[in-house]
Amino acid sequence: MQNEELKQAKEEAERAEKKFTELYDFAPSGYLTLTRDGYIIDLNFSAEGMFGKPRSHLINSNLGFFVSLNTRDAYNRFLQKIFNKKLKATCEIELESDDGTIKYILTNGIISNIDNKCLVILIDITKLKKTEHELIKAKEKAEESERLKSSFLANMSHEIRTPMNGILGFTELLKKINLNGEEQQTYIEIIEESGARMLNILNDIISISRIESQQIEVSISETNLNEQVEYIYHFFKLEAKQKNLHLSFNNALSIDEAYINTDREKVYAILTNLVKNAIKFTKFGFVELGYLKKEGFIEFYVKDSGPGIRGDQKEIIFERFRQGSEASFRTYEGAGLGLSISKAYVEMLGGKIWMENNADKNGNSSGATFYFTIPALPVKETIHVARDIKSETTMINATRKLNILLVEDDNISKMLIIEMLEGLGRNIITAKNGVEAVEFCRKNNDIDLVLMDINMPKMDGYEATKKIREFNKDLIIIAQTAYALAGDKEKSIEAGCNEYISKPIERDKLRIMISDFFLN
Repeated sequence: MQNEELKQAKEEAERAEKKFTELYDFAPSGYLTLTRDGYIIDLNFSAEGMFGKPRSHLINSNLGFFVSLNTRDAYNRFLQKIFNKKLKATCEIELESDDGTIKYILTNGIISNIDNKCLVILIDITKLKKTEHELIKAKEKAEESERLKSSFLANMSHEIRTPMNGILGFTELLKKINLNGEEQQTYIEIIEESGARMLNILNDIISISRIESQQIEVSISETNLNEQVEYIYHFFKLEAKQKNLHLSFNNALSIDEAYINTDREKVYAILTNLVKNAIKFTKFGFVELGYLKKEGFIEFYVKDSGPGIRGDQKEIIFERFRQGSEASFRTYEGAGLGLSISKAYVEMLGGKIWMENNADKNGNSSGATFYFTIPALPVKETIHVARDIKSETTMINATRKLNILLVEDDNISKMLIIEMLEGLGRNIITAKNGVEAVEFCRKNNDIDLVLMDINMPKMDGYEATKKIREFNKDLIIIAQTAYALAGDKEKSIEAGCNEYISKPIERDKLRIMISDFFLN
């Protein structure tokens, strides 16, 4: 009877041991047994999978060998607490595989009073740690974005209110009765300058908003690079002269070679931003713009003798809401959006943009050079003739008197355009919405020109133009609108307009545009 009981007890013990072994080997958590010195004397399949090595290579290996240097000290303290203080212990370790992959492991250990060995439970928390790191990065990015946007909004308030103060303030001063002619001219020039500054700010804000919402499209057309560079040179020549800066340009190709297919408006915007910045930050010396043709692409450059860019600012100057200086005191005006807009445009065109500080013969910093590339997409072979820009005044003088229909619902804009048309119109008739414009053109076939506003009540300019085209295909229609975004010109032409001009309208530009259609 006693033998039977012993046998039964032995079988139960064997079953219990087998069950324990099965639970140990196939547990979802990793289990391993360590000696006092950290050597592995047993481990289960889950632990084997965490190490990514077969059990035979792990038995009698030291666990510390697989722990990364980042968590080696924490692991050593973990062992000391268990074996020296006989306490339960927990720590996080990083297991480093042969290919450099890191696994984050939560370890829980307890010492066995029977054989003085340590049973360690391993829980793989790699996914949890990665999620934690991503959340921390997202939080830091959100905080940085919030800080930058707050700085940007404060800057925008300053940049908009400052020119507005000039416009309203000097407009009020113009009301003074005792002003002489020189004072009036000075005030008018200040108002004009303040208005141009505000327009630049608004254009930048609109552009960056459309870039962020991915609403800007690339419009490829034949473009004369020489003409663009020369135009920008002439545009900034006076401003550079007023600062005693020598502005120059370098066109590397002949007239015929300088034609490529690209988005001319975006190239113009990029060059304008870079030259404007160079003149703004250069106190004395020179500014040079130009380009070189390299294999498969055009490399533009804008070089200056200014202060250059500090090393820690080189990476962030192209970011949105960033400026070279984000201090509360500011030496230069501007929204700090020009370079981020330029970078976005360059990348849309398939190029890249970067900057390098110049160095003199002694290795000292001597200004900066901004570079950007665009693909040199060829155009069909053709003969191009340089435009005679001197003939524009002659063209205006040769324009015959016109019957003009001005379609405009804003009274101030209406008054301004009528003044701009002085001398060009035999008769100037006005309509305040698209419905009136269509009816007037239907009943009067002697209209020569329609200046069509786009955003109007009852019927907008697009719809009015389409209806006019149903019965009059030859009438010249020029869209004049406060919409000034990429694609608006194309939309106007598609509706049936012959040309497009955006507000605020430049008098000479409007008159030249009209004269191009009505030469005697």
